[in-house]
Amino acid sequence: MAKVLYITAHPHDDKVSYSMSVGKAFIDTYREVNPSDEVVHIDLYREHIPHIDVDVFSGWGKLQQGQGFEELSSEEKNKVSRLSELSEQFVSADKYVFVTPLWNFSFPPVMKVYIDAVAVAGKTFQYTDKGPVGLLTDKKALHIQARGGIYSEGPAAALEMGHRYLNIIMQFFGVPSFEGLFVEGHAAMPDKAEQIKRDAIARAKELANTF
Repeated sequence: MAKVLYITAHPHDDKVSYSMSVGKAFIDTYREVNPSDEVVHIDLYREHIPHIDVDVFSGWGKLQQGQGFEELSSEEKNKVSRLSELSEQFVSADKYVFVTPLWNFSFPPVMKVYIDAVAVAGKTFQYTDKGPVGLLTDKKALHIQARGGIYSEGPAAALEMGHRYLNIIMQFFGVPSFEGLFVEGHAAMPDKAEQIKRDAIARAKELANTF
């Protein structure tokens, strides 16, 4: 049995969002094909994801200096413990499915906050005398991304930084398999938008059978 984290970063649901509708088609099909797997939905717009701020740095610093957890302030305790929960949950999973729109050439800021929460030395990567080494070498990941324009080719391809960022992070974590499923062009070609979504949903269902 595998554990899948279905990580969504969109304020809308599948009835409004192209990325969420394709993501839903994927995860529903995945559940049908893999009924014994555990799927955990992490809705980043509804989860409490602490920013790495002064309380976090202060709490981490105290713990590194040998102070006990009970010596942390209430804010430090709450934030440090929540970040630990998130990173432990991430490491415990076998597969990751990220669902995002392309916003301002990247993704919604809640995704960056989440990545910061799980990018923890000693858990997802480690420092060595030869540089950082990823520790998640037995995982796989997928990014479902909706793009209103065309970014897979042409002059706009160099501007896309959401999928490229996640690709770099997955490599940094040591994840050996990272795929992308893109829904693109629906804003640039509104007359073809529904067909673009239908085609992407079909691809998502097909991919769910082998992921």
